[in-house]
Amino acid sequence: HELNRQLAAEGKRAGNAIWLWGQGVAPIMPSLHEQFDIHGVVISAVDLLKGLGICAGLEAVDVPGATGYLDTNYDGKVSAALEALEDKDFVYLHVEAPDEASHEGNLDLKIEAIEAFDSRVVGPILDRCSDMSGVRVMVITDHLTPIRTRTHARGLVPFAVCDLPASASEAQIGFSEPSAAKTGVVVRPGYKLMEKFVKGRLES
Repeated sequence: HELNRQLAAEGKRAGNAIWLWGQGVAPIMPSLHEQFDIHGVVISAVDLLKGLGICAGLEAVDVPGATGYLDTNYDGKVSAALEALEDKDFVYLHVEAPDEASHEGNLDLKIEAIEAFDSRVVGPILDRCSDMSGVRVMVITDHLTPIRTRTHARGLVPFAVCDLPASASEAQIGFSEPSAAKTGVVVRPGYKLMEKFVKGRLES
């Protein structure tokens, strides 16, 4: 191959293998429009999440500077989400940084990532949407990634749902595994959460 000849001429090692990782077949699933009569977008720097969103009938929105790490373009993601809400029913906004910090086993970095998500994503969205009617927001993790193991783990994940504008009492509720456990609200099977979120019946 011409590239290998060029590498050899430069005294570099030639490429002689290809490692295909993560290949597969696109899942066949009903779209969110078919299930819930909603149209929406997916905003993520992670190809897997973006692909699943497309399979679910969501429009993928590319945000310049979205990296899937702590240096991601938080402001751009929030702006894209708010813009999408002008004519869409649903926005799935994904931030990967806390998960990546867990894979590194870096507690300080994970705290920084969570704080950045709170102050630069959740806060601005709640502020900008607070005067809109009929807006419901959910914050959820897609899986556990403990610092001590640095890998994904099975288990219940916390989620918080708020209909805007939020009441004063709702605004004081923290978001953590212990605070979520105290509510006693557990959705099983997990895929039912989307239906409950859309219909506004989390405890039924």
